[in-house]
Amino acid sequence: MKKILMIATGGTIASEMTPSGLSPELNPQQLLSFIPRVAEICQVDCLQVYSLDSTNIHPEHWLGIARAIEENYDRYDGFVISHGTDTMAYTAAALSYLVQNSPKPIVLTGAQKPIWFDSTDSKRNLTDAFIYACCGCGGVQIVFNGKVILGTRARKTYSKSFQAFSSVNYPDLAVLQDEHLLQYIRCECGEQPVFYHKLDTNVGLLKLIPGTKRELVSFMAEHYDGLIIESFGVGGLPEYDCGGFYDIIRSAVERGKIVVMTTQVPNEGSDLTVYHVGGHLKSTLRLLEAYDMTTEAAVAKLMWIMGQTREFAEVERMFYAPVAKDILYSVEA
Repeated sequence: MKKILMIATGGTIASEMTPSGLSPELNPQQLLSFIPRVAEICQVDCLQVYSLDSTNIHPEHWLGIARAIEENYDRYDGFVISHGTDTMAYTAAALSYLVQNSPKPIVLTGAQKPIWFDSTDSKRNLTDAFIYACCGCGGVQIVFNGKVILGTRARKTYSKSFQAFSSVNYPDLAVLQDEHLLQYIRCECGEQPVFYHKLDTNVGLLKLIPGTKRELVSFMAEHYDGLIIESFGVGGLPEYDCGGFYDIIRSAVERGKIVVMTTQVPNEGSDLTVYHVGGHLKSTLRLLEAYDMTTEAAVAKLMWIMGQTREFAEVERMFYAPVAKDILYSVEA
């Protein structure tokens, strides 16, 4: 029988009703008491690292979860992380960079409704997560509503429905139906995991809207060493306001800031070369492009890279080097 470590962080799945709304209260042993079937599937030990609404999760917590996995890695066959849904995709992406090439499954799951609700999705998601932790492939994945999604490709696309997560620009890895696993794609993993212990959190995300003020762009470029800009369509910078946007980004790049251009369109990715508003940027400034990466992955990857180096050539090489299938578009860096 496989031995699995359950790492609890809080979230809706562990929430109780309070006068001000749902709040994480249940510990992992209490969660397991609702799904006695799991005892027939595997042996489970529990570790409570946080008890947080996932809105309150930040990069220091990603490091804490990765540390818990590293400290217990040799003693278990797989890991199940119970987590709130709102920032689960960010955590899954971050763990994909902090724990690379793991031959053991690292599975995140949660729920849209608490485990004590009659109509909850918690019991299925948790059971499926343990099944996948025992039988699935290595690496970081989200198991939710019967789907297995690569950690670098997940995005929450429904705020209330049970099918909360979608795989962006990449197929689902597997499905679980009636406790049966059908694996479509097997992840590439190494013989031993590689753990990283540092993130640079001085990374900002700016989503453009029609009429974004140049003062906002200037503020972001001044206060963050890494700036990801979610532009429109295939990507570019507005050219109204007398070209002020371009000048701000040019100045930031010249000061050593790392700028990444991406798109706020969920599917198919960016291509700055299509239009002048993007091609002019790419041909004249030393910046990066996220292509088909999710925003969640781009944010986490830039934090991971900047935690290792600030030298642009190395940042560029690492950003475009695929990690856990996070980027399919390859470039000569």
